[in-house]
Amino acid sequence: MQEPEPQIEHREVETATTAAVVATEATWPQTRTVLRLILIVLLVAGFIWALYRLTSVLLLLVLSIFFAYLIAPLVELVHRPIYFRGRERLMPRAVAIGIVYLLFFGALGLTIALLLPVVSDQLTQLAQAAPAYFHSVQARAQSWQTFYQSARLPQSVRDHINGALGQAFETISASVSTTLFRAASLLTYLPWFVLVPILAFFLLKDADTFRRSALQMLPRGRLRWRGDELFQDVNSTLAAYIRAQLIACLLIGTLCTFGFLIIGVPYAVVLGIIAGLFEFIPLAGPLTVATLAVLLASFHSPGQALAVFLFLVVLRIIHDYVTYPRIIGQGIHLHPLAVILAILCGAELAGIAGIFLAIPVIAIISVAYRHWMEHRGADEGIVASLLQPAERATTHARKGKQRGKAHKD
Repeated sequence: MQEPEPQIEHREVETATTAAVVATEATWPQTRTVLRLILIVLLVAGFIWALYRLTSVLLLLVLSIFFAYLIAPLVELVHRPIYFRGRERLMPRAVAIGIVYLLFFGALGLTIALLLPVVSDQLTQLAQAAPAYFHSVQARAQSWQTFYQSARLPQSVRDHINGALGQAFETISASVSTTLFRAASLLTYLPWFVLVPILAFFLLKDADTFRRSALQMLPRGRLRWRGDELFQDVNSTLAAYIRAQLIACLLIGTLCTFGFLIIGVPYAVVLGIIAGLFEFIPLAGPLTVATLAVLLASFHSPGQALAVFLFLVVLRIIHDYVTYPRIIGQGIHLHPLAVILAILCGAELAGIAGIFLAIPVIAIISVAYRHWMEHRGADEGIVASLLQPAERATTHARKGKQRGKAHKD
């Protein structure tokens, strides 16, 4: 017996309605996920734009963080509880920071007072000898030109060599001019010598308060716990890397100064200070210092240049494979290639400020990427939480199909 036509039409309408509901339930959560991702991308783009516009302020903050990381172990050492008359006494943290500041800046002032006359004299001598060095370079270039002209090379080869030499001199002149201009622009940052310790004081004093305030902006539970874990990991990474680099800068600067003095290299103290400062830039910094030191030594004698070269080679081997791993200990350190690329990108985007901003940025990115790789497959991870609407959409679609099939049966 066949069903009446109105009942068949009514069932077809119900089936179509069920299919539409299922499609809506399956599509809307996925659309919401896409919208959420678009919103995140826009927020990240706006954040990057704000960072670019506030480069100077961020550089001041980053330098303050660097300084805070440097003296934080001393603050913790002074701030340790002591036992007096059978009772535990704890010095106020602000007082401990003040004591460390007095010791640190006292030692720094004494060092500057001892080195300033020597550095001033050597810089004066270098400025007076610069024209002679320039004429020496010109004379060597002319001797090389005479040599290859007497070799009766083809004209095309001569033209190529002349063009390459001219381009090299132009590049060197432009690099020197740019370096001097950037060095002169550093004078505008002199007030920061006062601002950096002040900001570092508050960072050391209220670090836990800042961390708790930042975590309270996240919802309770999984996300807050994951945010705290990410914060602690970034903090340990930056602390290990920055302290290791600053200690390495001090160590390399001291060893290079004494090594150059023993070898008899002119302007040894100035070269040692430059070596310490450039140690902060992996690979490129030591290579630049080695080139400069060997070049200055070669103006006096080839034997001295060879001695400087061998000294720097031995120093790099001992430092890279013995002292530096002991300095950094078990802390998480950044790969030199990542640091170099980050520094190059930072210098291209924001100049000197970008060089200092590159390290914390690459540290945050690398730690965040590692956390994402560790938790991307876990149900409790942030990425899983972000993609949960899509999973919910699949579940709704499956349940809708089951309801439609049961109703049809």
